Amino acid sequence: MAQIEQLLKYQEEDEKLLKLEQETAGSDERKRFVQSKNFLTKAPEQLERLDGKAAELTALLEKLNKSSNELEEALKDFDNLDEMVQEGANVTFYKKSAVALQKKIRSLKAEIAALSKSVKDVDDEYKALKKKVIAMQKQYKESKEAYSKLKDSKKEEVAALEEDLKKLSKDISPEVLTKYKAKRNERIFPIICAVKGDRCSKCGMELSIKGKETLASGSVIECENCHRILYK
Repeated sequence: MAQIEQLLKYQEEDEKLLKLEQETAGSDERKRFVQSKNFLTKAPEQLERLDGKAAELTALLEKLNKSSNELEEALKDFDNLDEMVQEGANVTFYKKSAVALQKKIRSLKAEIAALSKSVKDVDDEYKALKKKVIAMQKQYKESKEAYSKLKDSKKEEVAALEEDLKKLSKDISPEVLTKYKAKRNERIFPIICAVKGDRCSKCGMELSIKGKETLASGSVIECENCHRILYK
């Protein structure tokens, strides 16, 4: 029972330390710091992607413009159709060819207009992202300093609690303490709970026959459901 009492004392002090950690982790300073850090970590990849997309679209736009210019040059060959008609020539074939060229040119012009808009949209997105990067760089610097100050303000209190925990741990079995710390890392808290009737007082899971026998012998067991350390 002395071991359990010591564990409960340890957990009581550890809960104070946990609250400090949660206050720091949930602070606005840390949230802003993490937000800006994550953004700046991903930003180079996003900028590179937009830059590559812009280059690809621009190359395609140049290709379409070149094709359009070539078709317009080809269309000039049909500028003298009126003269040919006056001279009595059969220009039906040439007219069909000219109409086909005009359709191709119109189609290309529509593609060029749509592509030009896409290029502009990508360029605007790139510029907006660059602007946000500059703002986030400022936020990162400011939030990093604020977060460091917050952690520094709690250093003495954290150190005092860690020292108390170190003293209390001397009277706790290394095996039990290792298990306790592993569960704490799993975000289980409280870790040590009393049994209520024949059930876990936290999740309500009924103990197995073997678990009841182990508790009756004065040892601790692990809840099969929530994995807390149980004592009687």
